[in-house]
Amino acid sequence: MSNDASSNRPAAGARVPARPGTGSGPAAARSLTRSALRLTAALLVSASAVLIFALLMPLPGYGVLAAGLVLAALVDRPLFRDLLLIAIGLLIISTISVEADISYGNMALMGVVLTAAVFVPYLISRRVFGDTETWFPIKTGQRWTTLERSYLLIVLLLGYLILPSYFINSGAYENWPSISTPDELGRLFVGVGFVGIWDELFFICLTFALLRRHFSLWTANLLQMVIFVSFLWELGYRSWGPLLTIPFALLQGWTFSKTKSLTYVVCVHLLFDLVVFAVLVHAHNRDWLAIFPY
Repeated sequence: MSNDASSNRPAAGARVPARPGTGSGPAAARSLTRSALRLTAALLVSASAVLIFALLMPLPGYGVLAAGLVLAALVDRPLFRDLLLIAIGLLIISTISVEADISYGNMALMGVVLTAAVFVPYLISRRVFGDTETWFPIKTGQRWTTLERSYLLIVLLLGYLILPSYFINSGAYENWPSISTPDELGRLFVGVGFVGIWDELFFICLTFALLRRHFSLWTANLLQMVIFVSFLWELGYRSWGPLLTIPFALLQGWTFSKTKSLTYVVCVHLLFDLVVFAVLVHAHNRDWLAIFPY
């Protein structure tokens, strides 16, 4: 057998097969078009949250949401199923206002609706679609690293340095009701903590995890961030709040992708929310908790 490299060259005029991943022609064009359509479907679902929650335009939002689902059904059925689960959750949330209101009746209503927004998609996934993947990884069997433990302290420090300036200087604290009695303080504490835990269940374990099945880490992360921040805007994080909530949502998605731990991202969120609670109490009662520089 000859060792001459020229013996392995194709004959003149012969078609050279395309290398994997560098294809061209109709098949490659169809693949690119399908990828673009899949991304467009997911973008429409995420964009619907901006209309529904941030801009309070539910009917146009429902139309954009439906368009995303129809497009996904036409180009990728597995993607359609996962986007449908996200859409069901968004529709359930949209049945109520999520503006901060700690009255007993509203807290009970929000508790029921937000819980349903997580567990209805979960049950459909399990019972209808036969999905057996772990949705809520509480016990990972891995100890937190020194860096992960240090990050928890960093979160507290950043919250202390940033949140008072945001809530007080922007006036965003006024989006939360005035609180002064022990009963009101207790309800605010429970409400802030409940919503913080729910955020991680819905936006990270449900929305981000489902999108991650179909897209790269940062594509999925950006898509979930749009929905996360839209919800937080209606909740009360307005003015220049997105400058805080956008990086927070992205960091939570990235952290979950690295730790695979619901427990860890919930701890991060609750530590941040502990500072939120303290700042809200201070903002409404300036002579209380005089530990902030504002």
